[in-house]
Amino acid sequence: MAPRIEPFERHARAYEAWFHRHLYAYASELEAVRSLLPPGEGVEVGVGSGRFAGPLGIRRGVEPSARMRGLARRRGIDAVAGVAEHLPFADRSVDFVLMVTTICFVDDPARAVAEAYRVLRPGGRLLVGFVDRESPLGRRYEAHKAGHPFYSVATFFSAREVEELLRAAGLESVEFRQTLFSELDELTGPEPTLDGHGQGSFVVVSGRRPYDRP
Repeated sequence: MAPRIEPFERHARAYEAWFHRHLYAYASELEAVRSLLPPGEGVEVGVGSGRFAGPLGIRRGVEPSARMRGLARRRGIDAVAGVAEHLPFADRSVDFVLMVTTICFVDDPARAVAEAYRVLRPGGRLLVGFVDRESPLGRRYEAHKAGHPFYSVATFFSAREVEELLRAAGLESVEFRQTLFSELDELTGPEPTLDGHGQGSFVVVSGRRPYDRP
């Protein structure tokens, strides 16, 4: 079993518990993603247990962990086996691709973004949600990676690094949203979603595949 898949197979209960324990953080992240989610037919790559795809109305997902796929299917997601670097979809077949924290667990981030570009229709968008390594939460996660069931196999990125991955793949019209400005355990309600990055710990970046030239 691949090292980055094993934690999700072994610790599915702990994964699910995070969303119950941090309901306001979860709601904030969902709203940040929703603020950039375009209409149309899309897929979530690294769909996990369907915690984002389900509420966002995304019916298809790709997930390498069998345990996670089973949980996603219980939430009504058509979750298929696969990895971000080799998506089981035809060229130009979807309007958007969503990855939430997936970029931190793929073996080849550049290849994963290139695959998303391949399956996007012209004008389609890739959305990447992640914890900014340069934020307070990101610095804490980075500092306490050793021994953690999930963070120990994660690679954390800054907002600029993710933007560079999107632009290198040919995506344009890059937009940012950010949320989670307070400590997770101190939240008394959902956090706002703001444009840009550099203040919030959770960032969503969106890039568009260019339209075909006549």
